Amino acid sequence: MGQVDVSPDLVSRVTDAVVDELQEWQARPLDPVYPVVFIDALMVKIRDGVVANRPVYLAIGIDCEGVKQVLGLWVGPAIGESSKFWLTVLSELRSRGLGDVCIVCCDGLTGLPEAIGVVWPAATVQLCVVHLIRAWLRYASKKDWGPLAKDLRMIYTATDQAAAEAGLEAFEQQWGHRYPAIVRLWRTHWSEFVPFLAFPPQVRRVVYTTNLIESMNARLRKVTRNRGQFPSEQAALKVLYLAVRNLEEFRSPTVGTRSSSWKMALQAFTIYFEGRIPTP
Repeated sequence: MGQVDVSPDLVSRVTDAVVDELQEWQARPLDPVYPVVFIDALMVKIRDGVVANRPVYLAIGIDCEGVKQVLGLWVGPAIGESSKFWLTVLSELRSRGLGDVCIVCCDGLTGLPEAIGVVWPAATVQLCVVHLIRAWLRYASKKDWGPLAKDLRMIYTATDQAAAEAGLEAFEQQWGHRYPAIVRLWRTHWSEFVPFLAFPPQVRRVVYTTNLIESMNARLRKVTRNRGQFPSEQAALKVLYLAVRNLEEFRSPTVGTRSSSWKMALQAFTIYFEGRIPTP
């Protein structure tokens, strides 16, 4: 991936032209339909009187051509990630023309499915499978990661919901006495996970590509760690925007990057979400 200069004087050297470019990018019109949108937040340190952790809300869409695009970046208040602010973000995306999303992939934030439903009532809210898989790491001894991962794979690669439920039962019998918190985690988020199991394989592969936003977040976190803290909200947005722009330009000569095997996936989306994907 491309690298971004994050030396301490970077913010002061960013020109007004970049600020104008950022504002234009953040307000650009969007397509009326995106088959998939991934949303997540990362924390950055911003000094506004005192240094505070502020959430930066990030949305990445895959459009009907299979091109991955960062749709925008928003800095929220220092109260942590909230579904109320997500409602503001998603409403802004709708006002920029994004009228329908087939699948919204997100984490398990309380109230987020309801916020998504207000903006896009027909959207399927899918819990980010990678988030769910990685969440159990905090509960498990490292020596058990290998066998745990193998047994959990029987759940999220199941052919249907019944097979996944059988996989979860088997996992609980094997590991429930040692790691009841992992079993509870899956059961708590089960209703948000199971939509994934109804999708055709081509759609599953696109939805499962949550490493797309994980990869982007990892690079943005590296930028913010190198910078330490930002003197203002705008300074943080400028640096993060430059990182996004640099990574996208490095990966493709055009804006965004095309998802692999997209034609087969688009056929599956068109059939599964009948009448919602625009046809030529």
